[in-house]
Amino acid sequence: MITLLSKIFLHKCGQNNPVKQRSIYGIVCSITGIFLNILLFAGKYTAGLLSGSIAVTADAFNNLSDAGSSFITLIGFKFSGMKPDHEHPFGHGRVEYIAGFTVSVLIILMGFELAKSSINKIIHPADAKIGLLSIIILIISICVKLYMAYYNKKIGDKINSATMAAAAIDSLSDSIATFVVLLSAFIAKITTFNPDGWCGILVSVFILYAGYSAAKDTLNPLLGQAPSAEFVKSIENIVMSYDNVKGLHDLIVHDYGPGRRMISLHAEVSGDKDIYELHDTIDCIEREIGSKLCCEAVIHMDPIEYNNAVVTEMRKKLEMHIKDFDSVITIHDFRMIQGSTHTNLIFDAVIPPDYRLSPESTKTALEAIVHEYFENCIAVIKIEMSYI
Repeated sequence: MITLLSKIFLHKCGQNNPVKQRSIYGIVCSITGIFLNILLFAGKYTAGLLSGSIAVTADAFNNLSDAGSSFITLIGFKFSGMKPDHEHPFGHGRVEYIAGFTVSVLIILMGFELAKSSINKIIHPADAKIGLLSIIILIISICVKLYMAYYNKKIGDKINSATMAAAAIDSLSDSIATFVVLLSAFIAKITTFNPDGWCGILVSVFILYAGYSAAKDTLNPLLGQAPSAEFVKSIENIVMSYDNVKGLHDLIVHDYGPGRRMISLHAEVSGDKDIYELHDTIDCIEREIGSKLCCEAVIHMDPIEYNNAVVTEMRKKLEMHIKDFDSVITIHDFRMIQGSTHTNLIFDAVIPPDYRLSPESTKTALEAIVHEYFENCIAVIKIEMSYI
């Protein structure tokens, strides 16, 4: 059903705009989620009133909160699909992340409310009589929620949406929670023990965990998480496929929302090549990255002495000694400036964000390596942090 509705809207609105496609998929899924969750709320709330079960009633309000979450997601996809404007030149893509985080907060609040109601039910127990109609409603609810988890996961993978992935997790946890409520009803029928309140607690745990997982997945992009290894590898493969490029470093990925990424990097080229030829190569790389990875690329060109045997040998020797010190440190932009009394070894050293030494201590350690192994040489070092 979701695929059919999406194709209908894509046909009407055009299929050549990836950002528009993404927005349509998200909007269709959100509207479907609102409709199905309201139906489930009505059915479960009726079943809860008829049976007097706090677990069923709580599960009904969980579906109502899901409908509200789908509405927020709908707003998120609608705004994230808006074109860039004067005040927001990078577009509105991060609205989707904000919407996803808002959904996760609502899920967590609902989990706490359910836990409070369930504890009250345990302290003040009351008989719950779940009839055949209520059982049928709960079984239908499980099937519907499994279907919603399926299409949210499928579409979320298709458009690479953390918000849709969070909705899939929420739907799956809802189906498990409803199954627990159903199990509670059977236990109450065949035994003298009424686990209604305890099952409500268990349902609240599922909901709280779903909210936590969703918050983590949507908050990380807002805080500036590192790009995936697969995306970095795709960039490296494109850049290094050009013969004029000898290496790359200082890769940074700026994420302004799904489909709105900008990258910057430094490409190392041989300093004795024709500058116009090299500039054309850089332009070609930027265009290829844009067409294949759907992001803007800005590339800085670094000329390096690759055909100087002395410089090459010194760099290899330095890299070997630094690797012996710590293999996580890499260097780039290596140059040698020879003077009458000493030689300056100039290079940038890259360390991870959580490196065991401070930048100052790292610099001191590398200066000591140069002093120990390179006679009449002075290190001129810039310490950089890796953003990938």
